[in-house]
Amino acid sequence: MVDLRGLTRKQLRALAATVERGSVTGAATDLHVTPPAVSVQLKLLEELIGAPLFRRASDTPFAPTEIGSELLSMAQDVERLAVRAGERIDALKAGASGSLVFGVVSTAKYLAPSIVAAFQRECPGVRVTLSVGNREEIVRGLERNEYDLTIMGRPPAHIDAESTTLGDHPYVIIAPPDHRLAGDPDILAEDLLRERFLAREEGSGTRVLMHRLLERIGGGRAFEIVEMGTNETIKQSVMAGLGIAMISAHTCLTEIADGHLVVLQVSGMPLVRQWYLLNRADRELSKAAQKFRAFVIEGRSKLLPKLSAFGL
Repeated sequence: MVDLRGLTRKQLRALAATVERGSVTGAATDLHVTPPAVSVQLKLLEELIGAPLFRRASDTPFAPTEIGSELLSMAQDVERLAVRAGERIDALKAGASGSLVFGVVSTAKYLAPSIVAAFQRECPGVRVTLSVGNREEIVRGLERNEYDLTIMGRPPAHIDAESTTLGDHPYVIIAPPDHRLAGDPDILAEDLLRERFLAREEGSGTRVLMHRLLERIGGGRAFEIVEMGTNETIKQSVMAGLGIAMISAHTCLTEIADGHLVVLQVSGMPLVRQWYLLNRADRELSKAAQKFRAFVIEGRSKLLPKLSAFGL
């Protein structure tokens, strides 16, 4: 087995910068050292590993080999861990009793700030960093140990994670108040076939659910879909009359209450999924993360918004 105890952060940084820039000269510029210094670190790393790091014969001479890619992944992990350790040390030096990183899918950003705020009122000494991304980004961050805890729907099957159900997560189809289908109690698939659907990007959990719904109600027939980057853009576009959208009810409660949006009465809707609180099972939670996890689980009935007033 290769002994990596002699491996240094300088060597990993040299590798990562060379792959990213595609040249030793570019890597040296990024690292503020000379090109020979980068070459020395790469040579030492190759000698330590006992195998080439780059595909020298390819059109891109600094494309990593399979072994080089493995070390590149390690280099990225080391940098992320260093950043997180620095954040925790800064928090402790500032008098905090601990810190944690809380990753949430973009739909949950309508819930997460109030959860964090409630926790900070109870535990003001714990510093919580909130990170928001689409489902693919949050799953990738969970794979890379970037988060202590996450909120999402449908825990990823390929990650050994401890998950706890927090509560219902309903999806609805929204339209402007003056839409032709508003108030119709018996909306048919044929009615929806005439509509333009505004949707999140590929990789979004909402987009996946929407595709399943349209496949079910349309029997494979084509729907017009226009992609938009955020829930806020989708809501504003629906209010402007550009189309209708399937969206998390948690993202549009204010607009529904204010009468700017209505929920269409489509058969089988709302589509109810669940919110989950996740952490990696193979990694021990810090004391701060344990406190946060216990707080969210114990208070879940109060932390999620009540949807009964909206008929959901």
